[in-house]
Amino acid sequence: MAEFIKIYKENPNPKDVRKVVDIIRNGGLVIYPSDTVYALGCDIKNTRALERVAHLKGIKLDKANFAFVCENLSNLSDYVRQIDTATFKILKRALPGPYTFILPGNNNLPTVFKKKKEVGIRVPDNAIVQAIVRELGNPIISTSIKDEDEVIEYTTDPELIFEKWEHKVDVVVDGGYGGNIPSTVIDLTQGEPLLIREGKGSLEI
Repeated sequence: MAEFIKIYKENPNPKDVRKVVDIIRNGGLVIYPSDTVYALGCDIKNTRALERVAHLKGIKLDKANFAFVCENLSNLSDYVRQIDTATFKILKRALPGPYTFILPGNNNLPTVFKKKKEVGIRVPDNAIVQAIVRELGNPIISTSIKDEDEVIEYTTDPELIFEKWEHKVDVVVDGGYGGNIPSTVIDLTQGEPLLIREGKGSLEI
């Protein structure tokens, strides 16, 4: 059964953050708050954990398009090929924020993503997930947790999320009520920004 850990986004408790990170480091799956919806994630370097996430989503891992959640833009070059100044300016203006940017991946992508030519990058404006990624030392993946309800696409109440997921994941972070509008997805691999999905992020960037 998963742990349910309350963390306040105004001032994330380092002890609680470390507890979550220890679970992630040991291959655990985490449900965590972002600046959009609650998301499911794990360490991008743990293949077994990635396979578990793909299984929960009902997809094959090599077909999965998981976004990488980074603390900031400083480690972008770890996974992304060199980008031009115009692209970097867009990223700088928009992040941290409710966007997923598709960028050209480089040869340092974890083994399971090696065949991918591109990678989705997220830098959520949420102190809890930023603290988790900072403590872990590398990105976690992000994939939205959908709701089967036809009216509400995303569950916003962490206690209801825990009820549904407690036997499927290892830790659920209660960061307060979440949103129900996902990130705006923009493809920056072709030079001109291409809108893939309109979400919470403004298109005026």
